[in-house]
Amino acid sequence: MNTLELKKMANEVRKSIVSAVHSAKAGHPGGSLSAADIFTYLYFEELNIDPKNPDKPDRDRFVLSKGHTAPGYYAALAHRGFFPVEDLLTLRHLGSYLQGHPCMQHIPGVDMSSGSLGQGISAAVGMAIGGKLDNADYRVYTLLGDGEIQEGQVWEASMLAAHRKLDNLVVIVDNNGLQIDGNIADVNSPYPIDKKFEAFNFHVINIDGHDFDQIKAAFDEAKTVKGRPTAIIAKTVKGKGVSFMENQASWHGTAPNDEQYAVAMADLEKVGEALCQK
Repeated sequence: MNTLELKKMANEVRKSIVSAVHSAKAGHPGGSLSAADIFTYLYFEELNIDPKNPDKPDRDRFVLSKGHTAPGYYAALAHRGFFPVEDLLTLRHLGSYLQGHPCMQHIPGVDMSSGSLGQGISAAVGMAIGGKLDNADYRVYTLLGDGEIQEGQVWEASMLAAHRKLDNLVVIVDNNGLQIDGNIADVNSPYPIDKKFEAFNFHVINIDGHDFDQIKAAFDEAKTVKGRPTAIIAKTVKGKGVSFMENQASWHGTAPNDEQYAVAMADLEKVGEALCQK
């Protein structure tokens, strides 16, 4: 996909996020929307995956460490062809396989169940070690929230990743600046995030997480790094694309009502129309 096509797909992913959370009357739109461009790039450009064969042994692995942003993850998986897009409207419904957090037993394309913050990166490190032990050439990617990295387990996993020289591991931090209780700098500041990962001997790349050229350059650069893992710190906007959700901590885990849903979809339709003019 070229940059314009990626932007259009990311906008469709955002529409699906808002629709799924509205249908569920619950969920986490803010952090799903902030990571939508990263989900889109991973699933439509970066990852070696096959929707027709989700368990192929040589596939790249992805772990959503901030598991509550499952609506964004599911939207990318659905648009990539792992399951029907219309199933997104069953999010969190009784009997649906699309639970509030990713479940590897029931969802095609999900490599690891997650939700308890801090644990996903540990699983990803284990997968990367496994790849090294097997002399496999797959790569492992994990997406963390910037509030999530307040968890000590994140840094234990990072220490081991660098110690084991896991150059097949890419850690992405969705740095939207907000968590459920407010500004991350006020709750328990993890800043400077880049310097912390550098101290743990990661190769660190800072990017605008909504700029597909920067996203591509970062993932391309990560492939050239030898002997240590890479951390991509992506500066993003919580609630990106929906006017009343942007930079509002209150939309961390709140579903839009019918009126808000209509406004949100109108916002995203305007974005889509503008992209079609290009």
